[in-house]
Amino acid sequence: MEQIPQRLRLGGFASVFLAFAVLAAGQVSVPSGSSLSDLPRLKNYTAHRSSSGNRYTGSNDDSKRIMPGETLVMADLTGPGVITHIWLTVADNEYAWPRLVRLRVYYDGKKTPSVDVPLGDFFAVGHGFERNVDSMPIRNSSYGRARNSYWSMPFRKSCRITVTDEGNRPVTMFYYHVDWQQHASLPDDVAYFHGYYRQERPAAAGKNYEFLNVKGTGHYVGTVLNVIQTGVGWFGEGDDLFFVDGASKPQIFGTGTEDYLSDAWDLRVTTGPWTGTPIADGERIGARLSGYRWHVPDPIPFTKSLWAGIEHAGWTYNDDGKARSGFEQRPDYFSSAAFWYQKGVNEDLPEPPYGAERLPLGNAMQIAVEDSVADVKAEKGKASVQREVDWGKDLLLFEAEGPGSRIDVPIDVPETGRYEIVGRIAQAPDYGNYYALLDGKPMNLDNREALTSEIPTTGPEIFQNYLVELYLAVDRPLGWLPLEKGRHILSFICSGRDPRSSGFNLGINDVVLERVPAADAPNSTRMLPAGALRAGNEPVYRGRTLAEYRKRLASASGSAKAAALRSVGAFRGDAAIAIPDVTAALSDPDAAIRIAAAWAASQMGPAGARASAGLAKALSDPNPQVRSMAAIALRSIGSRAADAVPALIEALKDPEPFVRAPAADALGRIGPSAKSAAHALGERLLASGEQTYVLRSVATALGDIGPDAAAALPALQQALKIHRVTASAEEAILRINNQPVPTWF
Repeated sequence: MEQIPQRLRLGGFASVFLAFAVLAAGQVSVPSGSSLSDLPRLKNYTAHRSSSGNRYTGSNDDSKRIMPGETLVMADLTGPGVITHIWLTVADNEYAWPRLVRLRVYYDGKKTPSVDVPLGDFFAVGHGFERNVDSMPIRNSSYGRARNSYWSMPFRKSCRITVTDEGNRPVTMFYYHVDWQQHASLPDDVAYFHGYYRQERPAAAGKNYEFLNVKGTGHYVGTVLNVIQTGVGWFGEGDDLFFVDGASKPQIFGTGTEDYLSDAWDLRVTTGPWTGTPIADGERIGARLSGYRWHVPDPIPFTKSLWAGIEHAGWTYNDDGKARSGFEQRPDYFSSAAFWYQKGVNEDLPEPPYGAERLPLGNAMQIAVEDSVADVKAEKGKASVQREVDWGKDLLLFEAEGPGSRIDVPIDVPETGRYEIVGRIAQAPDYGNYYALLDGKPMNLDNREALTSEIPTTGPEIFQNYLVELYLAVDRPLGWLPLEKGRHILSFICSGRDPRSSGFNLGINDVVLERVPAADAPNSTRMLPAGALRAGNEPVYRGRTLAEYRKRLASASGSAKAAALRSVGAFRGDAAIAIPDVTAALSDPDAAIRIAAAWAASQMGPAGARASAGLAKALSDPNPQVRSMAAIALRSIGSRAADAVPALIEALKDPEPFVRAPAADALGRIGPSAKSAAHALGERLLASGEQTYVLRSVATALGDIGPDAAAALPALQQALKIHRVTASAEEAILRINNQPVPTWF
């Protein structure tokens, strides 16, 4: 037997944790320092952190804000090094925002990200939900709001981590740490960590669902699998399949979906070191499943290629509720994130879906029901509105008397069609149990004829809303059903309460309508394939050169043109030659194309200065996201965008706060050349009812302009009295007065 080094002779939890560090990194020679037995050994690296922390020592505003479409750089590191830990927590009130925020990791100056996964799926929970996870590589706590990754991410030259808000609302608070080690060198056989998201809505008939299809040398280390059921019954008879190095038959094949997730006889909510199921909603239409399987104790090596996937088959039923088959392909909605280590940076994978295309059903209309409280009817209770309950989230509160209490909430359907209704329901210590009706009728009933081993699930689903603390909010899928255009009544009826609850109340954050795609709608996997060409040392994005994307841009339209523009933006400063294409697209009739053009310009930095005039004009675009992205792009250009100052001053009056804030940021980045904006910034600082994040941007901009903004000092003195703006105003006053600013770095 091979001799085990003394330092690796461990037992219990310490040995498991060290095993994870070793296997995740791919080699024993990558120091981790994460094992208790390894702690006494002296370290030959330096420890560092990139964080959202405020550099001004007098401030507790340690979060970043991300406007719709904006890309935030979390870390821009110089190697050799190893990322050992990422922590983050977010305040966002957009439905399924963890699916809309996109996490990307770039190594060694490459244009193509090696990790390209929605933030929620990267942290092992799909569908845009938040859930606790207690595994070795990923740990989420605080009901899923505190996310931790312990994947080891080595890099040789550089590492750049970004998050992009691809939704319609701003991320108002984004806190993060990126902990990393800087080394003198890394061994040649250390591979790069990769992650990739894909989806099929529905899973394609006649073939198996694919997690990953990749060429290269490396080893597979994990899967996050998500399913939305489009029919009743058990979906998960499909076997996992791994074809290594072009083999015609799988080298590894399984015995069922729950078996792949290391469970048995169906799936239920559980979380463990290497496998878990954070979401298991049951077997009704619309039920969600999200599970993870970390191949850390059992990585799957490949030297040429790997195809990894799973069958999408299970029980099917006839319209009368009788079982038709115990093993038949089902058109459920599948999505996944695959994780692996690979030699070099992978360029072979197609572009993942963008933004709302990744939502559970590809669209969503978020209804703020609290705004229609005057039309709400309550029986045996009282309805009211609670504002700013949890960092910008509002509640329609129903103070119920007890079982049988009922609240009727109107929802307006824009056009006739089949919809899913999702209630975003709060939990609290004094909340009761409820079920929902639509127009007086129960939703999402399970009409199956129960098998011998099954317990029939008759009647509407009851939601238990007790929790030891207030939490906003759990997304409760209420059913898929045909709806006529016009007003409908969504009712919630109290059925009781948890014995620990002190009341029967109910809190509704929002109601979401999602249009169910037609059965013959195009499958959402149709993505631009990666290029097969290599052009020497010329930069490429997903295997294609900038010239190829510009050629595609010239002939594309609609979503294909928007995708081509985003690909152009991926070349960052090297895309400056494409500024005429980007500027022309800022005037396209399609708002999605104009948004993509402004984003592309925002990625070029100062090299995009020739786009300033077009971006200044875009500040008056009818679409608020175009205006916001134009301001963000001008901010990235900085002092070379001075000609846009008059347009940016006007943008300070924009009706949308997520336009006003980046307009102020842009004026600050322009610096002293924006001194003519000092008066307008001072006025905005005193505007009644202004959003806190806008006020902070305005105060910071005045400090960035410096002594030339002295005319705004009286306004800054007034801002000192505004809670959560005080520190920004203090720092600005110091900078305008040319006084030292105490900073951490």
